[in-house]
Amino acid sequence: MPTIRDALPDNRLPRLETRMLLAHALGHARPANAHAWLVARDTETLPADATMHFNALIERRIAGEPIAYLIGHREFYGRDFACSPAALIPRPETELLIDLALAELPADFSGHILDVGTGTGCIAITLALERPQAHVTALDVSPDALALARANAAALGAGNVRCVESNWFAELDASAQFDLIVSNPPYIVPGDAHLTQGDLRFEPTVALADAVDGLESYRQLAIGAHRHLAPGGWLMVEHGYDQGESVPSLLRTAAFADVALHCDLAKLPRVTTARYP
Repeated sequence: MPTIRDALPDNRLPRLETRMLLAHALGHARPANAHAWLVARDTETLPADATMHFNALIERRIAGEPIAYLIGHREFYGRDFACSPAALIPRPETELLIDLALAELPADFSGHILDVGTGTGCIAITLALERPQAHVTALDVSPDALALARANAAALGAGNVRCVESNWFAELDASAQFDLIVSNPPYIVPGDAHLTQGDLRFEPTVALADAVDGLESYRQLAIGAHRHLAPGGWLMVEHGYDQGESVPSLLRTAAFADVALHCDLAKLPRVTTARYP
């Protein structure tokens, strides 16, 4: 009978991906330490059902299906978030948005945070866990995405997150005020070739592309922020690398103050922050 060691030389995929898929096929629930888990068991016999599952996962990955959807998890800011095709896969570039938000929130922050278009909940939940006294509201128009966010909040112990089904700000009370509004909204231009490439082919288009010109999300966010940001509050948004001029310009035109562009680790424009006067 083949052992775990026998399966690892499979060269149809990069070694890291092979290890993650094999560990998942064997029932290991933490992809971040798949390598160490497999090494500790490499002489164990590989069950026939696990072999079939592993080979099926390999074929699906070769066909382009994202690893995060195949194994059902992706690490974000040091925590494992459940993933499904209901929501975008958390990406390391978005961690910049977390860093910038935390820099403005003292450790004992007990105010109100709003995450618009929460998806997996990775932004809202991370902020809630890093600032456990905060009151965090997570909005999404997709009930399936919200179900995923609620499950992640429960699994990670973020009891201070409230999930609300809403098209933009529509379901908020008119008087609701927040100290910080964050969002990683749809910003790809409809028809962009990237939507037919890589992982994006499998992710929900409604969370990737807006219906107009790639900037409509930021117009909606600016309008909603004017209604729901407390005086001196912050709006922080992720955007495309090619929107480093257009998004800050839009927010300046919308009368926000202290508009600043921030680059990710690859030195690409990634997040714009702005303060409500």
